[in-house]
Parts: sequence; C-alpha cells; structure tokens
Amino acid sequence: MGQRAVRSRRTLFEREGELAAADEALNELTGLRDDGNEPSERPRGALLAFAGRAGIGKTTLLAEVRRRAAAQGCTVLSARGGDQEQGVAFHVARQLLQPQLAGIAEAELRAQLGSWYAIVGPALGLCAPSEGAPPDQQGLRDGLDWVLTHLAVQRAPMLLVLDDAHWADPESLSWLAAFAPRVEELPLLLAVAYRPDELPDHAEAFRSLPGRAGQRPLDLEPLSAAAVAGLVREDLGTQADDVFCRECWAVTAGNPFEAVELTAKVRDRGLVPTEEGAHLLRDLAAAVKGSGLIARLERLGASTVRFAWACAVLGTEIPPTLAAAVAGLGSEEAADAADALRGARILAGADTLEFVHPLIATAVYRAIPGAVRVALHGQAAWCVINEGLGPSAAARHLMETHPEGDNWVVQQLRAAARETQRAGAPDTARRYLARALREPPPLKERAAVLHELGCASLLTEPATTVNHLRAALEEPITDPELRHNIVYRLSQVLAHSDRLAEASETLAREIRVTGDARVRLRMQSEQFMWDAFRADEPDSPARSRRLARLADRLTGRDLTERYVIGLRAWDATLRGEPAHVALHHAERALAGGIRWAEADRGFEVPVLVAFTFMYADRPGRTEELFAAGIADFESQGWHGAHLSFGYTLLGYVRYRRGRLAEAEDFARAGLRLAERVGAKTPVHWYAVGVIIQILLARGRVTEAAQIGEDHAFGAPFPAAVTFPDVQTVHGELLLARGLTKEAAAELEAAGRRLDPRGMRNPSWCPWQLHLARAERHDAPERAVATALEAVHRARQFGAPSAVGQALRAAADVSSGSARVKFLEESVSHLERSPAAYELACALVALGTELRRSGSPKEAAEYLYRGLDAAMQCGADGLGDEARAELAAAGLRPRRLHSTETDTLTAPERAAASLTARGRTTTEVAEELGTEEPAVVRLLSAVYRKLGTDRTGLAAALGRQTVR
Repeated sequence: MGQRAVRSRRTLFEREGELAAADEALNELTGLRDDGNEPSERPRGALLAFAGRAGIGKTTLLAEVRRRAAAQGCTVLSARGGDQEQGVAFHVARQLLQPQLAGIAEAELRAQLGSWYAIVGPALGLCAPSEGAPPDQQGLRDGLDWVLTHLAVQRAPMLLVLDDAHWADPESLSWLAAFAPRVEELPLLLAVAYRPDELPDHAEAFRSLPGRAGQRPLDLEPLSAAAVAGLVREDLGTQADDVFCRECWAVTAGNPFEAVELTAKVRDRGLVPTEEGAHLLRDLAAAVKGSGLIARLERLGASTVRFAWACAVLGTEIPPTLAAAVAGLGSEEAADAADALRGARILAGADTLEFVHPLIATAVYRAIPGAVRVALHGQAAWCVINEGLGPSAAARHLMETHPEGDNWVVQQLRAAARETQRAGAPDTARRYLARALREPPPLKERAAVLHELGCASLLTEPATTVNHLRAALEEPITDPELRHNIVYRLSQVLAHSDRLAEASETLAREIRVTGDARVRLRMQSEQFMWDAFRADEPDSPARSRRLARLADRLTGRDLTERYVIGLRAWDATLRGEPAHVALHHAERALAGGIRWAEADRGFEVPVLVAFTFMYADRPGRTEELFAAGIADFESQGWHGAHLSFGYTLLGYVRYRRGRLAEAEDFARAGLRLAERVGAKTPVHWYAVGVIIQILLARGRVTEAAQIGEDHAFGAPFPAAVTFPDVQTVHGELLLARGLTKEAAAELEAAGRRLDPRGMRNPSWCPWQLHLARAERHDAPERAVATALEAVHRARQFGAPSAVGQALRAAADVSSGSARVKFLEESVSHLERSPAAYELACALVALGTELRRSGSPKEAAEYLYRGLDAAMQCGADGLGDEARAELAAAGLRPRRLHSTETDTLTAPERAAASLTARGRTTTEVAEELGTEEPAVVRLLSAVYRKLGTDRTGLAAALGRQTVR
C-alpha cells in the first residue's frame, strides 16, 4: 500500500473507545492480557470495522492500529481502495498479498503454493495466466482463502488493514467479505474502514460481521468543540484562545481532516490564533476543500495544475515519471510541479506520489474539464502501454475514453479482457469487451469480439451470453473455426440454461451446412449429448438407433469419436440393454482417455461413462474415474458447479454402494457448493435429490421432507434428465411420508415421461418399484403387474443389484410363498452385488417374513445379518426395524464386533475427534488448516475403518487405538 502523508504523530482525540476495542483485539490476537501476561487460551482473531464519512479520521485511526500492532510484533498487510482503481480486478488483493510473495524465487513459490500456483498466481500478478479454461470465481476465492490462511498461520500474529474499502475492486472486496467470518478462528485481525453510504452491495457483510461493538461496525462521530480545541492547540500552541478554537470547530463541523488542514493554513499565513483573527477562518476553511482547493491549485501555475490532473487520473501509487509523461512535462518541470504540490499539501511522497487525502484527489479529478479528462485518460493508456505495464493496466483508462473507431483501442481492450478472464475476473473482462464493442471494432472482427464477450458472460449472465453469441452468428464470419466455436459455446450455454431443445436445434442447423466431416461429427456428438438429457425429446428411440449405428463404426481415434462411443455406452444403460454391452462401449470410450476438464468441452460425457460402470455393478471403477475427474476440476480451480456435481454424484455413488454416512457427507458438501451457484440450477436439483434419497435410506424422513421444503423440491421439474431423476425422488419422498395417492400420481407421471423415450432401466430410475409400492393398497393386482414388469426389465439389463432391487419390490407387493420366494431370490442376487444397503433391506424383509410365517430360527439369522449390514451402512431406521423384529421373536441383538484392531492415522484421528464433538466438516477444515474436500475424504476413511457413522463416532473412538 502506498504511504499517505503523515506529518507527525498526532493525538487521537475522542477515539478512546475505538482504540480500546483495537487494543482488546490486539491483545487477544497476540495472546496478551491487559497486564501483559500470557493467557491460558489460544490467541484468536477478530474483525474491526470502522465506518464514517470522508475526513472523519478513519485513516488516522487505522495508522495507529498498525503502529500498535507492529509494536506487538504483528505482521502487517495493508491495502487501500482507490476511486480510480475500482475497475481494476484484484487491485486490493495484489496490494495485500503480492508483497508477501513477490520476492520468492519461482521454484520456491510453486512449491509453497502447490496446486494453487496456477490458480491464484495470475490474479495476484505473480505469473502469467496459463492457456486453457480459467478458474471459476469460487475456485479463485478458495485459492485466495488458502493463501491468506497460510500466511496468517505462518507469520502469526497478523494484522490485515483495508482502508477505503468502499472503493475496493469488486473481486477483492467480495472475497474479503466472504473470508471475514473466518478470522476469529485464525491468528488474524482484519481492520476495515469505509464510508457507509458508499459501501457496495457485495460488501454488505462488513456491516454485521463479528466486531468489537456488539455485532456492528464502530461508527466514527465528528469531534466535539473541546476536541477540536485540543487539536488546534496541539498544532498552534496554547496561545490559541477559546473563541478562535470554537470558530475552528464551527467552520469544520468537527471534521478532523478539515480541522488539521485549517490549522496548517493558519500556520502558513502566520495568523495569530486569537479572537481578532477568528473572522478569517471561514475563508481559510473554504480553501481546504472544493472550489477553494481548486483555486489554490490554480495559483501554482499551469504546468503544476496539469501535473496534478495527471496524478488524479492515475489514482494511487503514482510513479512520478509516468505522471510527467501523461502531463506532457519534462523531468525538471515535473519535479518542480511535484515540489510545489507537496508544499501546498496536495501531494506527498517522493519515489511514489500520493494525494494527501482522498478528498483532495476527488476534488482535483472532478475539477478537470470533461474533454481534458478524457484526453488525459487516453494519454495515460498510451503511456502505460509504452512503459510496458501491459493492456490490463491501460484498460481502466480506455474505459474512460469516448468511442472513436480506433482499432488500437479495440485490440488493447481485447487483450486486457483475455488476461483478466484467465486470471479469474470474468465480470471485468465483460466490461472491457462491451466497451470494445462500442468503439466499434472493424466489421470483420465484430463476430470475434461478440464471441469473446459471450464467453466472458457465460457464468454470470447466461441469457446475455445467448444474445451475444446469436448476434455473432449474424455477422459476416470469414473464419470457419470461429463460427464453429461460437456454435459450440452457444449450444453449451443454452443447455446449461435448461434450454436443451434450443441447444439441439442450434447444432442441427449448423450440421446441415457444415462441409468438414470432422467438425460435423463433433457437432453430432454434442447434439447427441444434449438430446440424451432432454426430457421432451420427440423421438428418442430413433436417436438411439442413429447413435448406435454411428458409434459402432467409429474406432475412438480422437476425443470426438470417444465422446460418441461414451454416449453410446450411456444410451445402452438408459435403455436397459444388457449390461455387458454398455460396459463394452464404456471401455472403448476410455481406451484413448477422456479428461473431465477439457477447456472447450463439457464434463457430461466423462460423467456418463463413469456412471455406466456404477449401474453395471462396478462402482469401484466409477470411483476411480470420479477421483481423477474431481482432481481435474480442483487443479483447474473449478470450485463452483463443476465441483458441486463431482461431490454430489460421488455421494450418489457411495449411496448406491450402501455407504450412507460417507454419502451424506459428500452430498452435503455438494449441496453447499450448489447453493453458491444458485437455486433451480441443474446442479442444485441434483444435490437436493441425492441428499433426500440418502436421508430416506437412513430413515430420517422428517429431515428429508424439511430439506425438500427448504429448497422448493417439486414441480415444475427441470427439462433436463438428472441423476437421480428428481420427479421419481419426489414421488419416493411422498411415499415415505405416507401420501400414497400423491406418490402414485407423481410416479405415474414420471413413467409417462420416461417410457416413451425408451428409458426402461429400473437400475437407473426405479419409478416402477416405488409406484408398485404406492399402488398396493388401492390396486394390489396392478401393483404386482407393475413390479413384475420392472423385474423383467431388470433381468434384461442383468446387473445383480438391479435384479435384486426389483425382486424386493415385487416381494413388497406380493404375499405368502410368493413373497418369500421373491425375497430369497433378491438376497441371492444382492449378495453378488455391491449394493450393501439394498442387501440389508432384503435381509431384514426376508427375516421379518420368515418370523411371521413361523420359521423363527431361519428368521433370526437373516435378521441378525440384516441388522449388522444396516449398521455398517448407517441405515439407522432399518436397524431399528431389525431390532424390533428380533425383539418380537424374543431375541436380543448381538454385540457389534470390536474395532480394537482397527487403526486410524493421525489426520483421520484429528478429523474424527472434532466431528465427534459436533463440528461440521467446514469447521473441521478450518481447525485443521486444510480444505473441506480433504476432511470429507478423511471422514470417509474413518467411517469405513470403524464400521460406524457420525452418530456412533464418539463410542467407536473410545475403543480405537492409534497406530
């Protein structure tokens, strides 16, 4: 942070309360009590937020906090928002973090930042952006969180100061506002000052975060007459009489900055501070600000005025040589102007210039005639490029110029947008490109600019992206590759906006006019993919036949062919073709490799290929692919929708394997990420559906219903196909709540939607299984027919889990010997599958039926096995059911096997201990100084080793030995 002018250390009048709060926070931060002795509790951080209007003394107060922190051995990080730098992405973040990292050799910096190097490095100006897709905004914030957290721990205790937060760039300010709640768990004091009337919406959190004033910021009030008198006498001596001091208070309204400047003017004029000279104070006060300040500046001469204007245009941390170039002055003339401005108390500094106060900078900037100001910004942009500072530094100046059809301006703004986009600031890139479009660009480049603008708006404004990309297609395009890229991107954004039919039609139109066979194949693969997700596809069976014919003649020589083959594998799964057919195509698709984080492709096909293995009872292979895919997402800094999908669907895989506690942890992590992305988005539907299904399996129906209500889980359902199918999950939830008629209606609607499309695999969507259970009370014969049809479909697919699950549903709606027969066959199939929860359900159901039919010995063994399996899965409700059946048979549950021979690693032990004390995974991550996904993985290993879940963790830990 550039240093402001500090004339001398002054007394801070009437700021005792604020300084006491700062001292209290610093003592807790450094581990000292008021008496200077070491406390027993560990040091902790806090937020101090100071609010007040301009000139009220926020900067002086922060300077004193910095001084006291440094005296107590704190590492101090400082930054300041700037009126002219608000549009420069990561300006504040760079001020804070760059000085701590910039001096480190690249190899050491790479080692220190690890996988975060390529994600946060470009944002902090530590390295050039890499080629390929940029990190998403959440991933970048997570990276900045990691850097600041580790700096705070490594260089503790630490004070982070942000002055003029209301002028901080949006990217930095939104990051710090989101990070601020964590400071109390770190050895970090965050001190922020801002003007409350100018604080942007994305920083509203600073108004209510934990502070030292009852959950609100500390509001700075104007000084009283007595305080102003003390300030005047400190500057001018005790000869300043009461009348003079009171008039100083009256003309400044108790504003500390104006009072200090007024005393300086009195001293400069040689005015005696007595009642006789008091009548001159009003005129002197007027010269401190506004038109008076400008009149004083103009008296310094034309070249000095122009130099001041150049500095106002450049903003903060002003290199004198750059200011001279912008002003058009020689080095000696510029040095004289800088001296004059320092003498007039307008500028301060030597190697780097700074305005004495933001009020002065604002007044000087606003005094520049409009046409001159525009010209100076244009000159500044040229000078910045000439100095080698790059297009990103020049872009903020070009944003202030008038469009003139200058292609140089267009090129610089496009280059700045590329840099900014790859650094993780798409909103800023969008503003640059929108300005480039207004220049305007040459006709032949207009489509390219519209394409770039659409890509920059993709994550934040999908509807705007569609408009830009469609407009780009209407422009004359001479480069076929550009046109194809526009079509790919347009279809993607339409699909991700739940407009799958439009995405398919866009590709279909282009396929008809595309002459290049490889491009046409790529477009066909994209169209096949979006059609596979469409719930309203007009002729799904015909599309499946075309896909099969195409995939069967491809060899998988490139990524496009492997995508087509992967889609064929998934289509076989949906349609319920024999599982070995689906697996054959899935292995073909993987033979040449499919990465999840391809820059210009979606991750949908790799996920579908992975799911093919899961539904075909090879979930281990699925988890291998998911682990590699999630690692791809994390390495790219994709922590928003992509990572949410990854964790949610990994939770779904664990659910299918019967590891319900692990599944819940993953699904909840996915839901938290999905909530950041937004409600009713595809990733949100997935996350809510998965968590509801897991909670139902665990017997927590009320909690599942509450989550459904909290997230408006119901009609209208998305146009896209989801996993699990959300309408079916909603029907399952209604059934679990005892609303059988409503459940039957919902499940019948799901069948009417899926059956005509050929989606007949009950392993993928068990709507028939739940429908049969919903029908058994009012239409038992129809229920049996529905269940038997599902059994037939499951046998066609052939996966043991699918057949076993369908047979159990048939048993649920049958009676007598048929019921026992179905259950025995169900257990036989499920024992050969990885579906541990389904097996537990079948075992308990079979044991229950045998007990009721008079075979207690046989029943006992199945019930004991079912109870053990339910407990291993974390299916608490099913376990209670098994215990009740055992009690009804006059039997007591066997003791669970001891876990004394199991072992936990130290990280697993730490994560487990904190979780057993009621901490959430987020809190455990903060406590251990790691990331939430790592904690989820640790806990998954713990649950697997101990054979328990979160609820039984404390008891299990008591028996656990540490290796």
